[in-house]
Amino acid sequence: MAESKTLLRALAGETLPTPPIWMMRQAGRYLPEYRATRAQAGDFLSLCYNPELAAEVTLQPIRRYGFDAAILFADILLVPQALGADLWFVTGEGPRLSTITTDAEMAALKPVSDIHETLNPVYETVRILSRELPKETTLIGFAGAPWTVATYMIAGRGTKDQGPAHALKSENRPLFEALMDRIAEATVEYLSAQIEAGAEVVKLFDSWAGSLRGDDFDRYAVEPARWIISQIKERHPGIPVIAFPREAGDGYIGFHKRTGADCVAVDDSVDAAWVAKNVQVDGCVQGNLKSSHMVTGGQALVDETRRIVEALKGGPHIFNLGHGITPDADPDNVQLMIDTVRNG
Repeated sequence: MAESKTLLRALAGETLPTPPIWMMRQAGRYLPEYRATRAQAGDFLSLCYNPELAAEVTLQPIRRYGFDAAILFADILLVPQALGADLWFVTGEGPRLSTITTDAEMAALKPVSDIHETLNPVYETVRILSRELPKETTLIGFAGAPWTVATYMIAGRGTKDQGPAHALKSENRPLFEALMDRIAEATVEYLSAQIEAGAEVVKLFDSWAGSLRGDDFDRYAVEPARWIISQIKERHPGIPVIAFPREAGDGYIGFHKRTGADCVAVDDSVDAAWVAKNVQVDGCVQGNLKSSHMVTGGQALVDETRRIVEALKGGPHIFNLGHGITPDADPDNVQLMIDTVRNG
Protein backbone atom coordinates (compact mmCIF):
# COMPACT_ATOMS: atom_id res chain seq x y z
CA MET A 1 0.00 0.00 0.00
CA ALA A 2 2.68 2.48 1.02
CA GLU A 3 4.64 1.87 -2.18
CA SER A 4 1.72 3.21 -4.23
CA LYS A 5 1.59 6.53 -2.39
CA THR A 6 3.55 9.06 -4.39
CA LEU A 7 4.20 11.36 -1.44
CA LEU A 8 5.80 8.55 0.57
CA ARG A 9 7.90 7.60 -2.45
CA ALA A 10 9.21 11.17 -2.73
CA LEU A 11 9.93 11.26 0.99
CA ALA A 12 11.90 8.03 0.60
CA GLY A 13 14.14 9.82 -1.89
CA GLU A 14 12.57 8.80 -5.19
CA THR A 15 12.61 11.28 -8.08
CA LEU A 16 9.19 11.03 -9.73
CA PRO A 17 8.17 12.20 -13.22
CA THR A 18 5.33 14.20 -11.65
CA PRO A 19 5.83 15.54 -8.13
CA PRO A 20 3.15 14.75 -5.56
CA ILE A 21 1.20 17.82 -4.50
CA TRP A 22 -0.60 19.13 -1.46
CA MET A 23 -1.06 22.60 -0.03
CA MET A 24 -0.48 24.13 3.38
CA ARG A 25 -3.84 25.20 4.89
CA GLN A 26 -5.61 23.34 2.10
CA ALA A 27 -8.57 22.93 4.47
CA GLY A 28 -9.43 26.58 4.97
CA ARG A 29 -11.57 29.63 4.52
CA TYR A 30 -11.04 29.94 0.77
CA LEU A 31 -13.39 26.94 0.37
CA PRO A 32 -17.14 27.54 0.75
CA GLU A 33 -17.64 24.03 2.13
CA TYR A 34 -15.10 24.76 4.88
CA ARG A 35 -16.90 27.97 5.84
CA ALA A 36 -20.17 26.08 6.10
CA THR A 37 -18.66 23.39 8.34
CA ARG A 38 -16.93 25.95 10.54
CA ALA A 39 -20.25 27.75 10.99
CA GLN A 40 -21.78 24.42 11.98
CA ALA A 41 -19.04 23.92 14.59
CA GLY A 42 -19.62 27.37 16.08
CA ASP A 43 -16.02 28.60 16.29
CA PHE A 44 -12.50 27.62 15.30
CA LEU A 45 -11.49 25.79 18.48
CA SER A 46 -14.78 23.90 18.58
CA LEU A 47 -14.02 22.75 15.04
CA CYS A 48 -10.51 21.60 16.03
CA TYR A 49 -11.89 19.54 18.93
CA ASN A 50 -14.84 18.00 17.07
CA PRO A 51 -13.38 14.85 15.45
CA GLU A 52 -16.20 14.33 12.96
CA LEU A 53 -16.19 17.92 11.73
CA ALA A 54 -12.38 18.25 11.80
CA ALA A 55 -12.17 15.09 9.69
CA GLU A 56 -14.81 16.49 7.35
CA VAL A 57 -12.87 19.71 6.63
CA THR A 58 -9.67 17.69 6.19
CA LEU A 59 -11.42 15.55 3.57
CA GLN A 60 -13.05 18.46 1.69
CA PRO A 61 -10.00 19.50 -0.38
CA ILE A 62 -9.25 15.84 -1.10
CA ARG A 63 -12.72 15.36 -2.55
CA ARG A 64 -12.55 18.60 -4.51
CA TYR A 65 -8.99 18.41 -5.85
CA GLY A 66 -7.56 14.94 -5.29
CA PHE A 67 -4.40 16.13 -3.54
CA ASP A 68 -1.78 13.47 -2.90
CA ALA A 69 -1.86 14.16 0.84
CA ALA A 70 -4.25 15.34 3.51
CA ILE A 71 -2.96 17.23 6.52
CA LEU A 72 -4.76 16.86 9.81
CA PHE A 73 -6.95 19.85 10.61
CA ALA A 74 -5.77 21.24 13.93
CA ASP A 75 -3.68 24.19 15.18
CA ILE A 76 -0.15 24.50 16.53
CA LEU A 77 -1.50 26.25 19.64
CA LEU A 78 -3.44 23.23 20.87
CA VAL A 79 -0.22 22.05 22.55
CA PRO A 80 0.10 25.19 24.72
CA GLN A 81 -3.56 24.80 25.63
CA ALA A 82 -2.98 21.17 26.55
CA LEU A 83 -0.09 22.33 28.76
CA GLY A 84 -2.49 24.60 30.63
CA ALA A 85 -2.31 27.93 28.80
CA ASP A 86 -5.58 29.75 28.21
CA LEU A 87 -6.29 29.96 24.47
CA TRP A 88 -8.93 31.86 22.57
CA PHE A 89 -9.32 33.39 19.14
CA VAL A 90 -10.34 36.97 18.40
CA THR A 91 -12.29 37.31 15.15
CA GLY A 92 -10.21 39.07 12.54
CA GLU A 93 -7.16 39.28 14.82
CA GLY A 94 -6.08 35.71 15.52
CA PRO A 95 -5.07 33.75 18.63
CA ARG A 96 -4.63 35.01 22.17
CA LEU A 97 -2.98 33.09 25.00
CA SER A 98 -2.19 33.60 28.64
CA THR A 99 1.53 34.39 28.80
CA ILE A 100 4.54 32.54 30.20
CA THR A 101 7.05 35.20 31.24
CA THR A 102 7.79 34.35 34.89
CA ASP A 103 9.02 31.32 36.80
CA ALA A 104 5.67 31.15 38.59
CA GLU A 105 3.75 31.00 35.29
CA MET A 106 6.11 28.31 34.05
CA ALA A 107 5.63 26.31 37.25
CA ALA A 108 1.85 26.47 36.78
CA LEU A 109 1.98 24.61 33.45
CA LYS A 110 0.82 21.01 33.43
CA PRO A 111 3.27 18.14 33.10
CA VAL A 112 3.72 16.73 29.62
CA SER A 113 2.09 13.46 30.70
CA ASP A 114 -1.25 15.31 31.06
CA ILE A 115 -1.53 16.70 27.53
CA HIS A 116 -3.39 13.75 26.01
CA GLU A 117 -6.49 14.46 28.10
CA THR A 118 -6.97 17.67 26.08
CA LEU A 119 -5.66 16.34 22.78
CA ASN A 120 -7.54 13.02 22.59
CA PRO A 121 -10.15 14.48 20.17
CA VAL A 122 -7.32 15.27 17.74
CA TYR A 123 -6.16 11.65 17.81
CA GLU A 124 -9.74 10.55 17.12
CA THR A 125 -9.76 12.84 14.06
CA VAL A 126 -6.62 11.06 12.84
CA ARG A 127 -8.27 7.66 13.33
CA ILE A 128 -11.32 8.75 11.32
CA LEU A 129 -9.13 10.06 8.52
CA SER A 130 -7.03 6.91 8.49
CA ARG A 131 -10.23 4.98 7.73
CA GLU A 132 -11.86 7.39 5.31
CA LEU A 133 -9.10 8.81 3.13
CA PRO A 134 -8.65 7.33 -0.36
CA LYS A 135 -6.07 4.56 -0.36
CA GLU A 136 -3.65 6.61 -2.48
CA THR A 137 -3.75 9.67 -0.19
CA THR A 138 -1.08 10.10 2.49
CA LEU A 139 -2.12 11.35 5.92
CA ILE A 140 0.15 14.01 7.42
CA GLY A 141 0.15 14.89 11.11
CA PHE A 142 1.88 18.00 12.42
CA ALA A 143 2.95 20.20 15.29
CA GLY A 144 4.58 23.56 15.76
CA ALA A 145 8.31 23.65 16.45
CA PRO A 146 9.33 24.77 19.96
CA TRP A 147 10.63 28.22 18.98
CA THR A 148 7.49 29.16 17.07
CA VAL A 149 5.15 27.84 19.77
CA ALA A 150 7.22 29.59 22.45
CA THR A 151 6.90 32.95 20.66
CA TYR A 152 3.12 32.74 21.05
CA MET A 153 3.26 31.51 24.64
CA ILE A 154 5.60 34.32 25.68
CA ALA A 155 3.87 37.17 23.83
CA GLY A 156 0.32 35.88 24.22
CA ARG A 157 -0.27 36.45 20.51
CA GLY A 158 1.47 36.53 17.16
CA THR A 159 4.03 39.32 16.76
CA LYS A 160 5.82 40.73 13.72
CA ASP A 161 9.35 40.38 15.04
CA GLN A 162 8.90 37.86 17.88
CA GLY A 163 10.32 40.60 20.11
CA PRO A 164 8.92 39.36 23.44
CA ALA A 165 10.46 35.90 22.93
CA HIS A 166 13.83 37.37 21.97
CA ALA A 167 13.66 39.59 25.04
CA LEU A 168 12.93 36.70 27.41
CA LYS A 169 15.71 34.69 25.78
CA SER A 170 18.13 37.53 26.60
CA GLU A 171 16.80 38.43 30.05
CA ASN A 172 15.98 35.03 31.55
CA ARG A 173 17.69 32.31 29.53
CA PRO A 174 16.99 29.52 32.06
CA LEU A 175 13.24 30.22 31.96
CA PHE A 176 13.24 30.51 28.17
CA GLU A 177 15.09 27.21 27.77
CA ALA A 178 12.88 25.46 30.30
CA LEU A 179 9.85 26.50 28.25
CA MET A 180 11.50 25.34 25.03
CA ASP A 181 12.28 21.97 26.61
CA ARG A 182 8.71 21.54 27.87
CA ILE A 183 7.31 22.31 24.43
CA ALA A 184 9.78 19.91 22.76
CA GLU A 185 8.85 17.07 25.09
CA ALA A 186 5.14 17.72 24.57
CA THR A 187 5.66 17.84 20.81
CA VAL A 188 7.24 14.38 20.78
CA GLU A 189 4.32 12.96 22.77
CA TYR A 190 1.77 14.72 20.55
CA LEU A 191 3.32 13.63 17.25
CA SER A 192 3.86 10.11 18.56
CA ALA A 193 0.19 9.83 19.48
CA GLN A 194 -0.80 11.08 16.02
CA ILE A 195 1.39 8.39 14.45
CA GLU A 196 -0.13 5.71 16.68
CA ALA A 197 -3.57 6.90 15.53
CA GLY A 198 -2.65 6.57 11.86
CA ALA A 199 -0.55 9.52 10.65
CA GLU A 200 1.92 8.30 8.01
CA VAL A 201 4.12 11.40 7.97
CA VAL A 202 4.57 14.25 10.45
CA LYS A 203 5.57 17.83 9.78
CA LEU A 204 7.25 20.29 12.11
CA PHE A 205 6.26 23.89 11.41
CA ASP A 206 8.83 26.48 12.55
CA SER A 207 7.02 29.47 11.09
CA TRP A 208 9.22 32.06 12.84
CA ALA A 209 12.60 30.32 12.44
CA GLY A 210 13.74 33.16 10.20
CA SER A 211 13.97 35.57 13.13
CA LEU A 212 16.67 33.43 14.77
CA ARG A 213 20.20 34.42 13.80
CA GLY A 214 23.62 32.80 14.09
CA ASP A 215 24.07 30.61 17.14
CA ASP A 216 20.43 31.16 18.11
CA PHE A 217 19.30 29.47 14.88
CA ASP A 218 21.49 26.48 15.71
CA ARG A 219 20.39 26.30 19.36
CA TYR A 220 16.68 27.04 19.00
CA ALA A 221 15.71 25.92 15.47
CA VAL A 222 18.19 23.20 14.46
CA GLU A 223 18.77 21.50 17.81
CA PRO A 224 15.10 21.17 18.89
CA ALA A 225 14.21 19.82 15.44
CA ARG A 226 17.09 17.34 15.63
CA TRP A 227 16.04 16.15 19.07
CA ILE A 228 12.34 15.84 18.23
CA ILE A 229 13.07 13.99 14.97
CA SER A 230 15.49 11.62 16.73
CA GLN A 231 12.86 10.80 19.34
CA ILE A 232 10.18 10.22 16.70
CA LYS A 233 12.50 8.00 14.65
CA GLU A 234 13.44 5.99 17.74
CA ARG A 235 9.79 5.37 18.63
CA HIS A 236 8.48 5.01 15.09
CA PRO A 237 11.17 3.75 12.71
CA GLY A 238 10.32 4.45 9.10
CA ILE A 239 7.98 7.37 9.73
CA PRO A 240 9.13 10.29 7.56
CA VAL A 241 9.42 13.81 8.99
CA ILE A 242 9.10 17.06 7.05
CA ALA A 243 10.76 20.10 8.64
CA PHE A 244 9.80 23.67 7.73
CA PRO A 245 12.16 26.32 9.14
CA ARG A 246 10.41 29.16 7.32
CA GLU A 247 12.57 32.04 6.05
CA ALA A 248 15.74 30.23 7.14
CA GLY A 249 17.61 31.52 4.07
CA ASP A 250 21.11 30.02 4.10
CA GLY A 251 19.98 28.05 7.16
CA TYR A 252 18.16 25.71 4.76
CA ILE A 253 21.55 24.49 3.58
CA GLY A 254 22.41 21.28 5.42
CA PHE A 255 19.14 21.24 7.38
CA HIS A 256 18.43 17.64 6.31
CA LYS A 257 21.73 16.36 7.65
CA ARG A 258 21.77 18.48 10.78
CA THR A 259 18.29 17.45 11.92
CA GLY A 260 17.61 14.05 10.35
CA ALA A 261 14.59 15.40 8.46
CA ASP A 262 13.49 13.34 5.46
CA CYS A 263 12.27 16.47 3.68
CA VAL A 264 12.91 20.18 4.09
CA ALA A 265 10.05 22.49 3.12
CA VAL A 266 11.16 25.87 1.76
CA ASP A 267 9.30 29.17 1.65
CA ASP A 268 9.02 31.42 -1.40
CA SER A 269 11.78 33.84 -0.36
CA VAL A 270 14.33 31.44 -1.89
CA ASP A 271 14.50 30.60 -5.58
CA ALA A 272 13.75 27.05 -6.70
CA ALA A 273 16.97 26.84 -8.73
CA TRP A 274 18.94 27.81 -5.61
CA VAL A 275 17.03 25.18 -3.64
CA ALA A 276 17.94 22.52 -6.21
CA LYS A 277 21.62 23.40 -5.96
CA ASN A 278 21.89 23.91 -2.20
CA VAL A 279 19.14 21.95 -0.44
CA GLN A 280 17.75 19.23 -2.70
CA VAL A 281 21.24 17.72 -2.98
CA ASP A 282 20.64 16.34 0.54
CA GLY A 283 17.15 14.91 0.00
CA CYS A 284 13.51 15.64 -0.70
CA VAL A 285 12.37 19.26 -0.76
CA GLN A 286 8.88 20.70 -0.57
CA GLY A 287 7.70 23.97 -2.04
CA ASN A 288 7.55 26.71 -3.03
CA LEU A 289 4.97 28.66 -5.09
CA LYS A 290 3.98 32.06 -3.70
CA SER A 291 0.56 31.95 -2.05
CA SER A 292 -0.40 35.16 -3.85
CA HIS A 293 -0.65 33.21 -7.11
CA MET A 294 -3.69 31.47 -5.63
CA VAL A 295 -5.35 34.89 -5.55
CA THR A 296 -4.20 36.35 -8.85
CA GLY A 297 -4.09 33.22 -11.02
CA GLY A 298 -3.64 33.55 -14.78
CA GLN A 299 -0.59 32.86 -16.91
CA ALA A 300 1.78 34.04 -14.17
CA LEU A 301 0.58 31.15 -11.96
CA VAL A 302 1.08 28.67 -14.79
CA ASP A 303 4.52 30.00 -15.70
CA GLU A 304 5.84 30.05 -12.13
CA THR A 305 4.43 26.59 -11.38
CA ARG A 306 6.16 25.19 -14.47
CA ARG A 307 9.41 26.94 -13.54
CA ILE A 308 9.45 25.42 -10.04
CA VAL A 309 8.64 21.93 -11.31
CA GLU A 310 11.39 22.24 -13.93
CA ALA A 311 13.96 23.56 -11.46
CA LEU A 312 13.35 20.73 -9.00
CA LYS A 313 12.77 17.83 -11.41
CA GLY A 314 16.27 16.45 -10.86
CA GLY A 315 15.56 15.17 -7.35
CA PRO A 316 12.78 14.23 -4.94
CA HIS A 317 10.23 17.03 -4.77
CA ILE A 318 6.81 17.60 -3.22
CA PHE A 319 5.02 20.52 -4.85
CA ASN A 320 3.47 22.95 -2.38
CA LEU A 321 3.12 26.63 -1.64
CA GLY A 322 5.84 28.58 0.13
CA HIS A 323 3.36 29.26 2.94
CA GLY A 324 -0.31 28.60 3.65
CA ILE A 325 -3.06 29.46 1.18
CA THR A 326 -4.88 32.67 2.14
CA PRO A 327 -8.63 33.13 2.70
CA ASP A 328 -8.94 35.38 -0.37
CA ALA A 329 -7.65 32.68 -2.75
CA ASP A 330 -9.79 31.59 -5.69
CA PRO A 331 -10.56 27.85 -5.60
CA ASP A 332 -10.31 27.77 -9.40
CA ASN A 333 -6.68 28.88 -9.19
CA VAL A 334 -5.91 25.88 -7.00
CA GLN A 335 -7.26 23.62 -9.73
CA LEU A 336 -5.19 25.49 -12.32
CA MET A 337 -2.05 24.93 -10.24
CA ILE A 338 -2.78 21.21 -9.87
CA ASP A 339 -3.52 20.79 -13.57
CA THR A 340 -0.26 22.57 -14.43
CA VAL A 341 1.81 20.35 -12.13
CA ARG A 342 0.20 17.15 -13.36
CA ASN A 343 -0.24 17.95 -17.05
CA GLY A 344 2.64 20.34 -17.73
